[in-house]
Amino acid sequence: MATLRVELGERSYPIYIAPRLLEQSSPLAQHIKSKRVCVISNDIVFPLYGEKLLAALTDFQVDYLVLPDGEQEKSLANFDRIMSHMLEHGHGRDSTLIAFGGGVIGDITGFAAACYQRGVEFIQIPTTLLSQVDSSVGGKTAINHPLGKNMVGAFYQPNAVLIDITSLNTLPAREFAAGMAEVIKYGILGDAEFFTWLEEHKAGIKAQEPELLQQVIARCCQCKADIVAEDEKEAGKRALLNLGHTFGHAIEAEQGYGVWLHGEAVAAGMVIASTLSVERGLLLAPELRRIEQLIAYFDLPTTSPSDMGLDAYLKHMKRDKKNVAGQLRFVLPTGIGSSEVVGDVTIEELKQLLD
Repeated sequence: MATLRVELGERSYPIYIAPRLLEQSSPLAQHIKSKRVCVISNDIVFPLYGEKLLAALTDFQVDYLVLPDGEQEKSLANFDRIMSHMLEHGHGRDSTLIAFGGGVIGDITGFAAACYQRGVEFIQIPTTLLSQVDSSVGGKTAINHPLGKNMVGAFYQPNAVLIDITSLNTLPAREFAAGMAEVIKYGILGDAEFFTWLEEHKAGIKAQEPELLQQVIARCCQCKADIVAEDEKEAGKRALLNLGHTFGHAIEAEQGYGVWLHGEAVAAGMVIASTLSVERGLLLAPELRRIEQLIAYFDLPTTSPSDMGLDAYLKHMKRDKKNVAGQLRFVLPTGIGSSEVVGDVTIEELKQLLD
């Protein structure tokens, strides 16, 4: 088992990474401080692994709520379903919520934990590659709004993150590819050595060799843990983790949540941001080609939707959470392994880039 730690003082917590982790009750049980537990999952994950999770919770009083799968389900309506379920089952402030699923379940459960009776403890058990390497770590919780992704949420840290890489055995190929977009992101934004390592081991990673997957997940979690420890609430360096997301979130919202997977939209967004960097003289053209080639190798899109031009992007990007005083801000790579936030991109630049 690999064990990492997110260092946040009194709110620090561990990340456990191992195969067959759900079959071990100890790592989970030690982070539940009361007898009451509520599991939130979805109708894909729970039928596959719910029995194993419940078997690890036999010492607790457990109930569960199974939500429909899909990005469109990260909604106010399902947030209300969680609140109602908790109230109907008599949960109090000493209850623990467990998020058991991908990024959608992790985000909405974390937000519910932040809000229920002004805050209850929760644990992340991510089951998709994307949630294991990114969204389960760092305490960003949210639900979507029709006008923008993750617009209603809170920074709220879990008690622990438990990553069972065995759950990836049943992950659809498209979902695995979507997770690789976030993996590649870490290499581009701040870890050139990791990017090169991904290029060298891409065949084994695509074949989902367990030892390589564990290394990938641990490297990404360590990178994110280090950044979160330095900048928990995205006042500075943490904004770099949004590489590709300004364009990507616009694609998701414009196409309709779930039409493009989050990772697919981020992949296209990273290529757009990298192209802008080349045009600004921040990134070398050969580096852009390496980025495009690695993204394409994992069956991810390298171009944006053909029906989206400047206006379609702008209406969503104007609501981006990184904006300051109405000024659009973008994370741009300045080389493979480095990036920066810029706030002087002009509308004319975007027009040439997107139209």
